[in-house]
Amino acid sequence: MLTFVFVCLSISVTGLDASFIVNVGDPLIKVKENVGVDLKCTYTADFGGTPRVEWKFKDLKGSQSLIYFDNKPTAQYAGRITLYNGGMRFDKVTRADTGDYDCEVSGNGGYGEKTIKLTVLVPPTKPVSRIPSSVTTGSNVLLTCFDNVGSPPPTYKWYKDKIPLPDDPSKFPGFKNLTYKMNAFNGNLEFPSVSKLDTGSYFCEASNGEGAPQRGDAVQMEVRDLNVGGIVAGVIVALLAVGLLLFGLWFANKKGYLPKMAESKPKSQAVYTQPRAVDGDDGDGEFKQKSSFVV
Repeated sequence: MLTFVFVCLSISVTGLDASFIVNVGDPLIKVKENVGVDLKCTYTADFGGTPRVEWKFKDLKGSQSLIYFDNKPTAQYAGRITLYNGGMRFDKVTRADTGDYDCEVSGNGGYGEKTIKLTVLVPPTKPVSRIPSSVTTGSNVLLTCFDNVGSPPPTYKWYKDKIPLPDDPSKFPGFKNLTYKMNAFNGNLEFPSVSKLDTGSYFCEASNGEGAPQRGDAVQMEVRDLNVGGIVAGVIVALLAVGLLLFGLWFANKKGYLPKMAESKPKSQAVYTQPRAVDGDDGDGEFKQKSSFVV
């Protein structure tokens, strides 16, 4: 009894309050696109008062927004949701509604929340793939495949000559000589060092369990040896062209076809010469009056 009284006094002195106990009917909900869905949220508390219920949403990219605030839906959800005692209902969901929904209950210093993860199911569409048509042996080659519509995000599978490629070729005798790396989650098929054995027709397939799997277009990928002879021939032709150009310039210059550069002449330097002395000058270089002018 004394312990209970001590705890109650401690709560009163420190300002700590009891929290709401929030419950949700199903924390993981999956529903098809364009149908309605209910998100259940109930609460209990050991103190009185009218609590405030708010709903928040966080999409797959991590962006957060308010759904229900100040006893009314926010602008972007007005006309789409209905709040009732014990939950919230979407009249119709779209693929953009996939994400986490937080039900927050607060009031009289108490607080509680629970999260519901909603996945709107959307079949994949025809994936976009990038497959090179010609590559050289020994090079690093990357094939990509992507579908941005399917929800949940689809997984990917690759085919060569209409035969599915295993995730790990080393575990299968018929593929042990192949050295590719496949990522089923991002759709990449990488050849760190492609060989002629990798020549073939490739296409990818996207699936997420909703609707039929979707396949991309098949593309024939040819693996060719590096044309060393062609490279050497190209270098020789380039060297010959440079040689002919230099010879032409030399020959034209020898025959005088090219304009000659103007020869530079040395600049003349000014030399100071002392003027000759006038007869009768006493040689001191200054003009002196020899006689007076008498009127």
